[in-house]
Amino acid sequence: MTVKCFSVSDLKAKARRNMPRMVFDALDGAAGNETASRRNMVAFEAVCLQSRVLVNVENRSLKTQFLGEEWQVPFGVAPMGMGNLFWPGADQALARAARDRGFPLGVSTMSSTSLEKLLEQSGGNAWFQLYAGESDTLTQSLVSRAAQTGYRTLILTADVPALAPRRRDQRNGFTVPFRLRPRQFIDLCLHPRWSLKTLIRGIPRPRNILDQGGSRPSASSEAGFRREAGRGRFDWEFLSELRSQWPHQLVLKGVMSPEDAKMAVKAGADAVYVSNHGGRQLDSAPAAINVLPKVRKALGPDFPLIFDSGVRSGEDIARALASGANFVMVGRPALYALGAGGSSGFDALLELLIKELSTVMAQLGCRHAHELNEKVRVL
Repeated sequence: MTVKCFSVSDLKAKARRNMPRMVFDALDGAAGNETASRRNMVAFEAVCLQSRVLVNVENRSLKTQFLGEEWQVPFGVAPMGMGNLFWPGADQALARAARDRGFPLGVSTMSSTSLEKLLEQSGGNAWFQLYAGESDTLTQSLVSRAAQTGYRTLILTADVPALAPRRRDQRNGFTVPFRLRPRQFIDLCLHPRWSLKTLIRGIPRPRNILDQGGSRPSASSEAGFRREAGRGRFDWEFLSELRSQWPHQLVLKGVMSPEDAKMAVKAGADAVYVSNHGGRQLDSAPAAINVLPKVRKALGPDFPLIFDSGVRSGEDIARALASGANFVMVGRPALYALGAGGSSGFDALLELLIKELSTVMAQLGCRHAHELNEKVRVL
């Protein structure tokens, strides 16, 4: 099935029609009044870039060197938990695309496919994202599994000391693990395509907190990680200890202040990931794109920076790169695209982002993606 779209908004509208309301709301919703989520996107619109003329931009390349690897594009897919809940087979579709199109896939601790399978299916183009839970044993096990499986990049998400309430989820009675009640049953019946596909594949579960790489449930492991559990005890000492345990690239995600960025470098992080969790944690948070230049200034021109939160177009990717990021991760749009048309929807999103980014590069006088970070003036 070919999916036509002219913007991420088109894909979002199609996903809204295809997905049960509670599932779409779990994807689209954010913390509090969802002000931070809206602020992210509005702030992007205010970022103006200086165009240039009479520059030879006929042969443009999006290839990017980042964290010791060459990627075909300067963006990847952000780690998002329980992907298969939003659309059946979402994890596998993203992994195949990462393999075939040469971008990194963020694999969440809460992914609905095991970290082992996703690294294999992505052809090695995957980064593992760690949520440290209540059980130190489980946390250490996840880190060991990621290293033994062959992951070269570990992302510690640090901006969830307590899970923020999301009002849409509360109103819809949405929980993880998913629980079917009469209201949810009616919602599923109104979306038979999604429901039948999900039924055939089996109800998604957080596979990385099951034993043997997700092959069978363990009461102890599931009790050792609760999505809603507080993680307030983790501090900079924990990051330093993780640095001593993890032998490869270590990234700190959720940084929203220059001070924290500097501390991450002192603790041994190889890259800082600027993100406000897409507005899903702190409703009063500033727009992540407005914080990005401040973090870049604090860390200097050469330290690796990753960015997400509010990216909705190829032009937004260019804005983030010009504002100081070396690499951009795309979150919700990836699942909107899958909800709109499965793997075909995601292919349509990739083509859209690549075309938009390449066109913007031409307008800015850039032949290579890294020039967006080095040459483009933000007005």
